[in-house]
Amino acid sequence: MTSLFADRTPRRDFLALAGLSSASLALTSCGTPEITPPADTGTGTGSSKPTATGSAPREVPRGKPPEVPREQTLMLAYGDGSDLGICNPYAAGFNHQRGLAAMFEPLWYYSAFTGETTAWLAAADPVYAKDFTSVTITTRTDAKWSDGTPFTAKDVAFTLEMLRDEKNSGMSYSADMRQWVKKAEAADDHTVKISFTKPAPRFAFDYLYFKNDLGVFIVPAHIFSEQKSPREFLFYDPEKGLPVITGPYHMVDWTVQQRLMDRREDWWAVQAGLSEPPGPTRIIVVPFTDPTNTAQQLINNELDSSLDLRPPVIKQVVESNPKIIAWTDRNPPFGYTDWWPQSLFFNCDAPPFNDVDMRRAINHGINRQQLVDIGYEGAGTPSTLPFPEFPPLKPYLDAAQPLLAQYPTDAYDLAKVDEIMTGKGYAKDSQKLWAKDGKRVDATIYGFQDLVNDYGAILAEQLRAAGFEASLQTPGDAGTRINNGQAKLFLFGFAGAIADPYPSLDLMHSRHYHKIGTTGDFTNRWRNADYDKIVAEMSELPVGDPGEMPLFLQAMEIYLKELSHTPLVQWMHRIPYNTTYWTGWPTASDPYLPGAFWFKTFSLELTHLKPAAG
Repeated sequence: MTSLFADRTPRRDFLALAGLSSASLALTSCGTPEITPPADTGTGTGSSKPTATGSAPREVPRGKPPEVPREQTLMLAYGDGSDLGICNPYAAGFNHQRGLAAMFEPLWYYSAFTGETTAWLAAADPVYAKDFTSVTITTRTDAKWSDGTPFTAKDVAFTLEMLRDEKNSGMSYSADMRQWVKKAEAADDHTVKISFTKPAPRFAFDYLYFKNDLGVFIVPAHIFSEQKSPREFLFYDPEKGLPVITGPYHMVDWTVQQRLMDRREDWWAVQAGLSEPPGPTRIIVVPFTDPTNTAQQLINNELDSSLDLRPPVIKQVVESNPKIIAWTDRNPPFGYTDWWPQSLFFNCDAPPFNDVDMRRAINHGINRQQLVDIGYEGAGTPSTLPFPEFPPLKPYLDAAQPLLAQYPTDAYDLAKVDEIMTGKGYAKDSQKLWAKDGKRVDATIYGFQDLVNDYGAILAEQLRAAGFEASLQTPGDAGTRINNGQAKLFLFGFAGAIADPYPSLDLMHSRHYHKIGTTGDFTNRWRNADYDKIVAEMSELPVGDPGEMPLFLQAMEIYLKELSHTPLVQWMHRIPYNTTYWTGWPTASDPYLPGAFWFKTFSLELTHLKPAAG
């Protein structure tokens, strides 16, 4: 059947016809959501916690940075100042996405776009035992911490053992290390052996490579071993040389209004001949206040880049400043596919969405192309499978097409909605909404402010047109409502898969399940024992192993039959790059990395930036 609204109806007209508030038309912006720090389960006072207002509850040491000219400064806008003075990557409130990734390095980098691995603090590829019960890693002999102490295998072993310690269970990656690591030990200064609790051929790639927002931060053993409570250690004092890091930049001053990081002229990677120095002498990260203000700062050359912008905003910025480009230069869609495809999640424990037929009825009411055409003004891509369209994933996506034809997700069909709903005993009431025994289907959709505004309101109106009592709600406590099961429908990204599909499939394993009224991982409360067994088998295969494909197809058949969530649109990063002062930004013509400076790969991206005048 045809849509209530023509597919190419302008977004403003669509929302006006739908009777939605003008607030939905506000220009909004957001990228992949900032990683939420783990809950504070330690015994400390919690003094490192940020306040909800974006100001810090404590004084922090100030530095005395020298003056640096604008043309030598990389100006970025992201986040707020709520993490003031927290440089410990395992302290509550730490946030690498606000520029701090410039200070940290991994054993290896991985690019989701090229599929290439770059050894960094590691001297070679990881070497697994034949039965995958251990892996041996060789570290470089010339890497150093910023205080001159050699970086060694002891730092790797210490970090993993610190995370594995039960008393540090509040640290990020702690649960993963306890699940997989039996022991991490340095055989000598440059050899670390990690023994596993069970075969773990994916361990190094999943945890020790920096790729997008993933990867374990390695900390200096000689500093952290002296801390009685390492999670409460803030690791910041410029006069004392803290933080001690291996990366190309160090923090020189920090206030709520801005954080200043200066290039390290003694960076080991330059001395070792591994890298040229990054171009910017200084990085300044200021809060992202609102898209209108950020757009004007970009146009005025006051900023070099920012959190990604929604389609109308970046279009305006590019048109207003000839020096500003994006991933696709100065042309739509301006961005690249991120690893966070958007889905509509069902609470599979909450009636009526504990019934797969009801989930399918909702799915038949969704017109994905209209979400893109109107919500994204055509600058986007519909999503039919819960994976980003990355080159390494293409063989899997292609192989799943016959299953997708059998169990289509992109199956907009209002006649099917009517067939399912009447078969379930529902009838439309005087307002043409489905009801049974006088009770309508509550199809309230929860989401996060600024993340889902552009397409979420349109999705809600589509479902109302299909007969469901739908609306988009983005309250401040949306995360709590989703987490505790109060939300029956919610919008969120489905991040994990980069080089192969396993990490995303693992997100649907029942170990992430928790009952309504309890909190834990973001979950749609779906469980399937057969699916769990398949994912467990995949976990014991190396990344890209040929044995993954048949297991992937088995898992996908269960998923598509059950439809615990339904894919909607690919998430795109439309990041502005100002070339007035800096060149070398990652683009479609030079896709060396995803262009998000808030990813953990930022320190490698910086080595590509060069002065425009140079």
